[in-house]
Amino acid sequence: MSRLSLDAVVDETETNGAVRIRAADASDVESLSLYFTGLSATTRNKRFMGARADLAVIAAECVAKVSHPDYFTLLAELRLDAGQSTIIGETRYAYDAVARHGDFAISVADIFQRKGVGLQMMAAMERRASDLGHEMIAAETARANAEMRGLAKKAGFADTGLGDWQSIHLAKRLSR
Repeated sequence: MSRLSLDAVVDETETNGAVRIRAADASDVESLSLYFTGLSATTRNKRFMGARADLAVIAAECVAKVSHPDYFTLLAELRLDAGQSTIIGETRYAYDAVARHGDFAISVADIFQRKGVGLQMMAAMERRASDLGHEMIAAETARANAEMRGLAKKAGFADTGLGDWQSIHLAKRLSR
């Protein structure tokens, strides 16, 4: 299994500090739950495609399968002056062997959106999925989620046409 080494992937001038992207582990449940709670209602609704109140359960689910190679959660952390860090973004990835592609969901804290964090997290997720031998990544988002559609387009994803009147299905073939 490849090891993620993704320190300082986002320009410090954009985020006012060093950002590190790393794989989540079981010790991150509480911090991830606090991160989800701190998102605006709009951002939470976009991330979970609807209102959710069980954020601690979701955080636990994000790290539950850390020992399984086809499932992972990446965290973007902002390193603070005192050596501490705080989560400013997350992406959860799960490989579907039947569909032969990975699915993902992503969020970035409101004040760090449009600063390159999401794009760098998607690139890290794609590298990890490619290292695992996966060839395709897909996601579903609400048609009204212009931010995700824009981010996906920047990252090279295309609309597959498999969505419905409320959602868009996006996919990207990974290079090896």
